[in-house]
Amino acid sequence: MKRMRLLALLPKAAVDRAEAWLVVGLLFLFMLINFADRAVLGLAAGPIMRDLGLSNTQFGLIATSFFTLFSFGAVIGGFLVNRVAAKWVLAALALVWSLCQLPLMLSATVATLVANRIVLGFGEGPAYPVAAHAAYKWFPSERRALPTSVIAIGALAGNGIAAPVIVAVIAAWSWQAAFGLLGVLGLIWCAAWLALAREGSLAGHSAATAHAVADPAARLSYRRLLGCRTIVGVLIVGFTAYWLLTLAVIWLPTFLTQAFGYTSIQAGWIMMLVSLGQIVLLPAVSALSDGLKRLGAASRHACGSIACASTLAAGLVTILLSQSGGLAAVACTIIAFSLGNVIFVLGPVLVAEVTPVGQRGAALGIVNAITTLAGPLAPAVTGMILDVSPGAADGIRHALLLAGAFVILGALAGFGLIDPEADRARDPLVSPTGGQPA
Repeated sequence: MKRMRLLALLPKAAVDRAEAWLVVGLLFLFMLINFADRAVLGLAAGPIMRDLGLSNTQFGLIATSFFTLFSFGAVIGGFLVNRVAAKWVLAALALVWSLCQLPLMLSATVATLVANRIVLGFGEGPAYPVAAHAAYKWFPSERRALPTSVIAIGALAGNGIAAPVIVAVIAAWSWQAAFGLLGVLGLIWCAAWLALAREGSLAGHSAATAHAVADPAARLSYRRLLGCRTIVGVLIVGFTAYWLLTLAVIWLPTFLTQAFGYTSIQAGWIMMLVSLGQIVLLPAVSALSDGLKRLGAASRHACGSIACASTLAAGLVTILLSQSGGLAAVACTIIAFSLGNVIFVLGPVLVAEVTPVGQRGAALGIVNAITTLAGPLAPAVTGMILDVSPGAADGIRHALLLAGAFVILGALAGFGLIDPEADRARDPLVSPTGGQPA
């Protein structure tokens, strides 16, 4: 009641801004817990393989099981959020992937671990696109990159900043306790979200978007929409970058300990440094992109070129990492895995710009589903490279070299394809959606 009375005394614009950023803050925590749920497997790789008697290839296949229903869940969640309020969809997702963590505290077997990863993947598949869709209900097109970066930082913080805490829990108690702790934290977030969050109502077009269509209910066939060159470009760049991201989530702790000689505790801190690098980089890049768009720069350059250039640099630095050691390896790790995530901030913004508002949730879900198909491949391929190599260090360097070359090819394709202005000129139904700035 006090909160309602206080809000009633403030101007509506100030209330809208405060509520918009409250939602973004909660979505930041949502993605933090989401990615911590994923990262715990990699952080506990050593104890899990030891306790369950697993080879690198077997562990890689268990990690890959996370993606069994991941893309399917992303598509289902994307279409669902076009018809059901994002608030309820997000709460249901958090409930699913929180509850599936708890059984591992009672039964730690290969079967329960695989079941955990499959259910977790289904529940987490739609998480990022649905979170972005929920935020876009509060922000117009030219102001979306910054809140998207905050949400993305939540994912990165879950993978990095939470790493020392998870490692400490594993060391003090067990890897099963770490899974249980994350399940409890997810349930707490779900209660807070239901109590505090409100659905955004932004559905019109911003005054800055002179080429927007008059009918916000306009729809395209999904074949026509997914054939849009901007979406194809985002898919290619995102797929290769997700390969790199999956290596960071699943294999980076092992890389740091086996190839570069760091302890598990040191590897956890290095992963935290990666997250800190992303926390500095992503909002800066997003503010630059939004600023350029408000100054009249084409989205092809303000979003597309920045995303592709960052991805290209990530690929080059990953190749350098494969040949590095010592402090140079730490610096390359921070730079490569920070720059590689820029596409996951600017990519959804680009997709939203060329998608009718009534199809935005589904479009974001489909793009996420296709992009994350790299997820099942990267851990399994990397595990096989490690097992067939003469030594762990050689295998890790070969895997990094392959990933870097793959990312470079994806970035080059993106430069030639991503062009929202050309897509809008070709198809008048394709336009950015927005509303009054939150």
